[in-house]
Amino acid sequence: MGQNDLMGTAEDFADQFLRVTKQYLPHVARLCLISTFLEDGIRMWFQWSEQRDYIDSTWSCGYLLASSFVFLNLLGQLTGCVLVLSRNFVQYACFGLFGIIALQTIAYSILWDLKFLMRNLALGGGLLLLLAESRSEGKSMFAGVPTMRESSPKQYMQLGGRVLLVLMFMTLLHFDASFFSQLLAGDFICENGSIFFIFKKLKTIPAARLAA
Repeated sequence: MGQNDLMGTAEDFADQFLRVTKQYLPHVARLCLISTFLEDGIRMWFQWSEQRDYIDSTWSCGYLLASSFVFLNLLGQLTGCVLVLSRNFVQYACFGLFGIIALQTIAYSILWDLKFLMRNLALGGGLLLLLAESRSEGKSMFAGVPTMRESSPKQYMQLGGRVLLVLMFMTLLHFDASFFSQLLAGDFICENGSIFFIFKKLKTIPAARLAA
């Protein structure tokens, strides 16, 4: 009886917490997804000269072009973050942030650094989730997990976004023979496998059973 009371109290507390915070949680989630762009845009302002000199020395493009690159990164990232947080022109903001990712990947030679490349792919996964969330048609019954009633583009954007976000954890892996490294690798494989398994199972379950 005591255990049932404890479980009931916990459920009531969780329901009350969600009822109070449900209007704020989407904003917090969007802030978390674009926090890297926000931090990088602010850092461009405080490290303007360092970033400009790095681009100039790496590409020998001159003071003006290097300054333009830093300004474009600063303006593009901060503007995109403001638009996403304010829920205005979210799709255009996401496309602009995709462009910033591509630009930085080339300018900072991230293609040849696997760790930073996976982090950039994870950022792209977050943008895919924002794009899927901004689509007006269809709502997920399971907090973003695709269902049969959703449109196909949104469905696959959610799946792709989740898979790419998991790549962030791969940057923590060190492929050696230690037990901890093998444990992390196994956890990564399980996470990706569970994402694909859930997606596959939901596609085979009729919508009527999901709604029951």
